Amino acid sequence: MDLYVLLLSIFLFGFFFRLLLRRSPAKTLPPGPAGLPIIGSLHLLGERPNQSLAKLAKVHGPLFTLRLGSITTVVASSAEVAKEILQKHDQTFSNRPMPDTVSSQPNPESTLAWSPGDHRWRNRRRVCNTQMFNGQKLDQLQHLRHKKAQELVHLIKKRALSGNVVEIGRVAFATTLNLISNTVFSKDMVDPESESTHEFKNLVWILMEGAGKPNFSDFFPALRRFDLQGLRRHVKPAYSRLHEIFDEIIDLRLKAKASDVANSTRTGDFLDVLLDQCEQDGSDFNRQTIRPLILELFIAGTDTSAITTEWAMAELLHNPEILKKARKEIIETIPSHQLVQESDIDRLPYLQAIVNETLRLHPAGPLLLPYIATDDVELLGFVVPKNTQLLVNAWAIGRDPKHWDQPLLFLPERFLNSGLDYKGRNFEYIPFGAGRRICPGMPLAVRMVHLMLASVLQAFDWKLPEGTTPENMDMEEQFGITLKKAVPLRAIPVLESLV
Repeated sequence: MDLYVLLLSIFLFGFFFRLLLRRSPAKTLPPGPAGLPIIGSLHLLGERPNQSLAKLAKVHGPLFTLRLGSITTVVASSAEVAKEILQKHDQTFSNRPMPDTVSSQPNPESTLAWSPGDHRWRNRRRVCNTQMFNGQKLDQLQHLRHKKAQELVHLIKKRALSGNVVEIGRVAFATTLNLISNTVFSKDMVDPESESTHEFKNLVWILMEGAGKPNFSDFFPALRRFDLQGLRRHVKPAYSRLHEIFDEIIDLRLKAKASDVANSTRTGDFLDVLLDQCEQDGSDFNRQTIRPLILELFIAGTDTSAITTEWAMAELLHNPEILKKARKEIIETIPSHQLVQESDIDRLPYLQAIVNETLRLHPAGPLLLPYIATDDVELLGFVVPKNTQLLVNAWAIGRDPKHWDQPLLFLPERFLNSGLDYKGRNFEYIPFGAGRRICPGMPLAVRMVHLMLASVLQAFDWKLPEGTTPENMDMEEQFGITLKKAVPLRAIPVLESLV
């Protein structure tokens, strides 16, 4: 009798234990390298963390854990895991850890990219999506972008007539900066033809370079107050000065509005939209909260669009047959006497495929922006605890042979009639992210890249400087908050009449 009771007890214990395991999954982090004392796995990141993390994923799987200093970090490296995170658990990963350099600016909580995904963020996102980045609003200001693209062509034409080399990234950066400033302020902020250092451009560079440097304070938050690398001290004056510049522009706009009874001087640009929001009852928009948002448009929009344009031109020069095919499409579609318009882009499917392929191979944000878990969440049978940092390796996902044939080759044809797009619906291709924290400026960015690229391909044939060939071009990456080309692209524009 005692034996039966014992066996029954063992059976019941085993049954309920298995049931408990099913209902309460083990709170186990995904596997990963052991790491070293204090620094964890920081030494494994190397100069190109996107590549290092992709190699680690091959060893530890598409979801693995690293300790970066005192920060527990989980890395996702496959489309399936990215979908699980950015679609199924989108709300859990709606917050971001704010980098120390970003937090050094006035009112950092008013940024769109880094602020918590609360009701204030949702309100700012709604205003940006409906009043700034929707098709109708962008169409209303396309004449400003056309003007900047024409000025870019004019600048390059001067270099072509003299046979000078053009540094593609530099002219694309200046042009994109003015494209953004015309969209926001209806005015230029830099002179693209000036070789002298312009204050505004220099200040923006300081912030971008500061954000791109690995910061000890972000890996060891307890030591932030000491600013051991001095990065916060370096960028803080640039933030303050840019806010002063914005204040000067806002003051002039408000003065003009106050003296203009008929409202005839209204430009309808993004600044007008933001000032309108400031006047609404109950709005959380005011001068202090719109300045970080304006600055974010410059920081996020300028560098990423310029980098994408440079990488596209680099791949075209690296693949001369693709360059020839792209120019042929543009020349046969748009009359030579007619400048490229944004409305022409829909008639240039191969150009669109080139931009898509560039974004796949060279996403401007290779690891997107980091997420932070607001609660414990189960992923692939593992548990990611609350407050864990999460990185999505969009660079690795875009090169995954499971989803891409010959993933390391630049093949625009893969996007012709494919149905794939960069809007966050296809998780094997997420250069702008996905879910609620997808890049809000994506519609403006893709318009600018297509317009600049089409304009310079229509007006000029391009060749490499003497001594450089498509075969020996340096195509290495330089990792930062954005993925730059390590060696700046230098190319020679050739006018058709000179060919």
